[in-house]
Parts: sequence; structure tokens; C-alpha cells
Amino acid sequence: MTALAVVVPAHDEEATIGDALRTILTGHEGITVTVIANGCTDDTARAARAADPRVTVVEIDTASKVAALNALPPPEDTPVAYVDADVTVSGGTLLELSRRLGDSSAGLVAAPRLVVLPSTSWWVRQYYLVWALTDYRASGHIGSGLYLLSAEGRRRFGAFPDLIADDLYVQRLFDDHERLTPADLTFAVRAPGSLRALTRRATRIAAGNLQLAEEFPELAPASPASGARALVARAARRPRLWIGFAVYSTVFSLARARARALQRARNPIQWNRDETTRTGRR
Repeated sequence: MTALAVVVPAHDEEATIGDALRTILTGHEGITVTVIANGCTDDTARAARAADPRVTVVEIDTASKVAALNALPPPEDTPVAYVDADVTVSGGTLLELSRRLGDSSAGLVAAPRLVVLPSTSWWVRQYYLVWALTDYRASGHIGSGLYLLSAEGRRRFGAFPDLIADDLYVQRLFDDHERLTPADLTFAVRAPGSLRALTRRATRIAAGNLQLAEEFPELAPASPASGARALVARAARRPRLWIGFAVYSTVFSLARARARALQRARNPIQWNRDETTRTGRR
């Protein structure tokens, strides 16, 4: 019997997909995993099939995460987790999260607590010390590569819209009391390995926020101004964070300026895979 469906969109993830799938499936029954290999130019599909015989692989020609998310109809009566291929999460964590969501009286969407694995760059590590204090990180964080929806929660919307920030879109569909974010369950992503890679990632995130505000203004988060004031107050009391705050502020401002320029020019935002997070991974 299927207790949880897991969908993994994957574009050129040959280096990471095997480990990610084995971590989800090893020792856990009741999970079905479908990998949507989208527009791959490497052996992502082969690596996914080789990881575990329970994995179903669907290949599509379009290199698009949204196209991958919409490649199959959602399960009708089963919770579903959407997990990026470069995320590390155990099947036990996903099953426990699904169980708690089912036991919750109001919960419709859930995510474990995000753990950012340290970067090889000292500057990037300083950035994340401050990022960890942001309001976005502290309040009902859903996304950053993983979110789980109850069957009822998934019925709240149909196809995923063509947005950069699918996770932010999903988060904003649900009120705070409908989100479950237990601190004792975790998943991990790697921090970028350089300031350049970090800025590219931050630019994409900023562009996703601007796009959501433009196309779905009713779902747009509050202006970052109030959160910025709170962050300044938190960092000011901790001298060891002052360098990190300078790094965070510079990256944030640069990324937002670049995202606004892209928005004005109506230029598409390319994913630009961060190879720095995959160095040395097998």
C-alpha cells in the first residue's frame, strides 16, 4: 500500500540522483518515487533507474522544473512530496512528516527544518550565519527544495503555474496555521561554494519573488523592509555577525538589483546549475 508519493524533478543530475534516491528508499516501504528527467543531456534517467528498482522514471524533452512538476497528474488520495534532486532527506523523515501532517487538525502542507551544509567558502559561511536569523527562515518555512502536501492540500490548486518559485507559490497558498514545520525533522542542501555562485542563486530567488508578486499579487509576501529592520537589530547585538551582515546585505542588494533589471528587460531567468554544490559528489 502506498503511504506517500514522492516526485523528483531532475535536470542533468546524474552525479546526485542515485544517492538522493537511495537515501529516500533504503529501508522504507510504502514510498513510491517518480523521477521526472526533464531535458537531460546526461545519464540522469539511467542513474535513477539503477538506484532502486522501485523508482519509476519519466523522461520529457523540455528542460523545465515546472514542466516536470506537471508531467503527471497528482495522486488523488495519497500525500505527495516534491523533492529536488540535490536535496538529502531520508525516507523515514518523509514518512514521519506525512504521518504528523495526517494527524494534524489543520495541516495541509509541511516541510522539515532546512539544514544548510557548510560551504567551502568562508564568505559564504558568514552569509548563512546571518541568513539563519531572517524572518523568512524563522516563520513557517516551506520550500528550499522540499515540500509535502496532504491529498486535501494538493487539491487546493491544479497545475503548477509557470513560475520560478514553485515552493514560494505553494507556501503562500496556505495560511500559517495550515503549515507544519517541525524542528526535529530535517533535510539538507549544500551551500554554494563561492560568492559568485551564491549571488547567482540569490538573484534567481529574488527574481522568483518579484515574478510571484507581479503575477499573483494576492500571494506576494510582505515587503522585505520590516524584516530588514528586525535583522539589523538582531545582528547589531552580536559583533561576531557584523562581517556576515555586511556580506549578506551586499549579496541581497546586488541580487535584488539584478533581478529588477531582468524583470524590466523581460529577460528569462535561466537555472544555471550550481556545480559548486556538486563537486566531489558521486
